[in-house]
Amino acid sequence: MYAPRAFAEDDLAGLDWLLARDPFATLVTSGDGGLPLATHLPVLYARDGQAVRIEGHWARANPQAAHAGPALLIVHGPHHYVSPGWYPDKAEAARVPTWNYAAAHLHGTLQLLHEESDLASIVARLGERFESAVGGQWRYDPDDERERRQLRGIVGFRFEAARIELKFKLNQNHPAANVEGAIAGLRTLPGEAAAEVAALMADRLARRDG
Repeated sequence: MYAPRAFAEDDLAGLDWLLARDPFATLVTSGDGGLPLATHLPVLYARDGQAVRIEGHWARANPQAAHAGPALLIVHGPHHYVSPGWYPDKAEAARVPTWNYAAAHLHGTLQLLHEESDLASIVARLGERFESAVGGQWRYDPDDERERRQLRGIVGFRFEAARIELKFKLNQNHPAANVEGAIAGLRTLPGEAAAEVAALMADRLARRDG
């Protein structure tokens, strides 16, 4: 990922925040003939210091479910268009539009999981992770033969991250007055994305001032 120094971060608290906010990631591998394969899927995230582990599963019919080895996991954060009209120096500096966003790229290795115990654990933990958010009560039942049989239709994976790239592009390369102007502009707009980007920009500006 192209990440100029002004936008690159090394504090993995940023990754914690991204995956707590949105654990629906994009997993990219190399398929037959070198063509890329990509799957969009919910993931389970765990971090112990600098060690990051991601788990999830594919449908068994997914061609990517046969891939073990190098992979890229893309974590998506909030993003929004930023108008140069929000900058006080727009005319003087000939400012142009940009797009602010936060994202992470995790490079690592995939291990395939086929054992029923591993698959049951992943399915159960995914249910625990997401059911409460929608007011649901579903839980994986290992004593239900129908649910156990459905595990045959998936392949699990464990992804160990060897290199993590964090990019929070939030106008850090602009004067503070421009950042403040963009924050104010975003806060006039409807929708969660504008509010989230404005909050991130305010946080990074406060760190700069501190």
